[in-house]
Amino acid sequence: MTISRKKHGTQTKVKVALEALKGEKTIAEITAKYGIHATQINLWKKAVLAILPEAFSSKRKRQEEDQQALIDELYKQIGQLKVENEFLKKTL
Repeated sequence: MTISRKKHGTQTKVKVALEALKGEKTIAEITAKYGIHATQINLWKKAVLAILPEAFSSKRKRQEEDQQALIDELYKQIGQLKVENEFLKKTL
């Protein structure tokens, strides 16, 4: 007999992790309420705590802008090279 794993949605994970972070209920109470193992709840809680500092960081936004600027520049170069390539094909 095989046991299939439950797949929890993002909303459920967030709800459970936030409830664990609030500390109003114990992990055992949350486990009983949602039917999720305590270890899993603790993993989700740690994941949220690891991501939160980045959510308020301006460094992350700056990195995304730099990444987008690089992508735009590369697309511009690709377009220029295509035009040059077509011109050279026509002249030969």
